[in-house]
Amino acid sequence: MATHAANRSSAPEEIWFTRCPVPTATGLAYKLGWLGDEFAAESIPVRTLQESTPEIALRHYDHRLPTLIREGGNILAFAARAQGEPTKLVGLTWIEESQVILVRPDSGITQPAHLKGKRLALPGWTDHEIPSHIRGTSIARGMSLLGYNGALHSAGLTFDDVDLVEVDGTIRNIGGAGRDNPADPASRGRGGLNRLWAIDALAAGTVDAVYVKGASALDGAREAGVIVGIDLDALPDKSARVNNGTPRPITVHQSLIDNHFDYLVRFLETTLRAADWAALNVAKVHEILQFETRGSVEAVTQAYGADFHKTLHPTLDAERLALFDQQKKALGLFGFLERDFALSDWVDPRPLEAAYERLERSR
Repeated sequence: MATHAANRSSAPEEIWFTRCPVPTATGLAYKLGWLGDEFAAESIPVRTLQESTPEIALRHYDHRLPTLIREGGNILAFAARAQGEPTKLVGLTWIEESQVILVRPDSGITQPAHLKGKRLALPGWTDHEIPSHIRGTSIARGMSLLGYNGALHSAGLTFDDVDLVEVDGTIRNIGGAGRDNPADPASRGRGGLNRLWAIDALAAGTVDAVYVKGASALDGAREAGVIVGIDLDALPDKSARVNNGTPRPITVHQSLIDNHFDYLVRFLETTLRAADWAALNVAKVHEILQFETRGSVEAVTQAYGADFHKTLHPTLDAERLALFDQQKKALGLFGFLERDFALSDWVDPRPLEAAYERLERSR
């Protein structure tokens, strides 16, 4: 079936991709120059939303770019599909990315059970001019709810056992000239990240705990004088860590599959080669990730662990799909999806299968 689709494939005028500020094989392939090299002979430019105009960068949020390959957080991907965008899920990755609950040093909070009766920061809904897009773009709110839910559930607690305190962790007026790149929350700088995750509210004593993720947030925590109270990555049940980036989806428009199948396969195969390379070149991976994550070497090491560079390959295996379905149900429960849809209708395994076959033939 993949061969049949490839025979109908036509060349796109350009290929767009986007990724979040976390370790991805896509980001590595781009920084190594491999994505550009793959399509250079055909003069097909490979462009990234992270280096585009704010107006184009908005497509990271709504996926309204037919030749876009998006490797990013799942809240936006789910929301775009729920809002009717004709996207397809072609791969899933799982990278532990330092999901933690920060506390003040004198709090005594060192395990999920200690959250009982505490004030947990809940960032507000994003201010967005399109009402339905408020849901998907309220990333900090969604991630905080999911992070707290995993921690509370592990201790036999529920949201009835804590106080959720609304804080101003919103992103205002997404997009437009002169604003931060909406495709890259790290572009807002350390102060912006501290507000996004409500680290400032924690330091000021307004709340007792805040959820954060990623390398930059750990740097921000150190600067604010707060510490990690609960390390969600250390919880034994993997389902407790299901969140915006776990699993992280690779999504494309249906038209990219229908009209440019072979080019999508080549793109994915190039990223698979980058994942192979990463497994053998950890020092160089760390160098690249200082740019990709906007975090220090210390924070990158702390955030993603010692072996993350060995697990960048996407799959569509049963475990990841089950965890992804868990995330969809949770987002629906918390009000982040415009409408429900069947996960099975979203999945198209053919491009990734063809990419792995192509990689095997090249070895």
